[in-house]
Amino acid sequence: MRFLMMTVALSVTLNSGSCWADVDSGPAVGTKVSALKVFAVTGDQAGKELDYAAERGAKPTIYVFIPHEKFDRPIARFLRELEKSVKEAGNEASMVTVFLTDDEAKTKEHLPRVQMSLQFTVNPMTVFPSAKMSPDGWAVDTDAHLTAVVVQSGKVAARFGYKSVNETVVPEVARELKKAIEK
Repeated sequence: MRFLMMTVALSVTLNSGSCWADVDSGPAVGTKVSALKVFAVTGDQAGKELDYAAERGAKPTIYVFIPHEKFDRPIARFLRELEKSVKEAGNEASMVTVFLTDDEAKTKEHLPRVQMSLQFTVNPMTVFPSAKMSPDGWAVDTDAHLTAVVVQSGKVAARFGYKSVNETVVPEVARELKKAIEK
């Protein structure tokens, strides 16, 4: 009897662990994306302030929002693996990582070092000047360690909010990008 109870408890813990980590974050699926005015630190638009949602237009894009103070190695591994999936998706797919920060200067100084380390080719890193507020219309829960928003044709196809994240969850995000492209 004790063995059965321990087995059930372990099963419930393992199967529900990811549910505890998920956060309601990002705009509702099916909605048109809002403007996303950020400062590009890396990528083709580096050094410019621009609206990345307008820049990407109808092209498939995954927007990743990260409060800068929560950036760590597991998130870096997530970004590296997600970029591989985005490249494999083709179809002009790209991703844009938006760091939410209250210290723009420090973040702008840090991101080129991250770029040198991770060598992104389809993931410009940008800065939004608030770690406590979401960009207007994006409904990012700033308590989430990472929010990923899959967009196709200017509309939200899927959204993911995580309290804890690493590369093991990339397949679920990549699967939604692939489904969005195929529609």
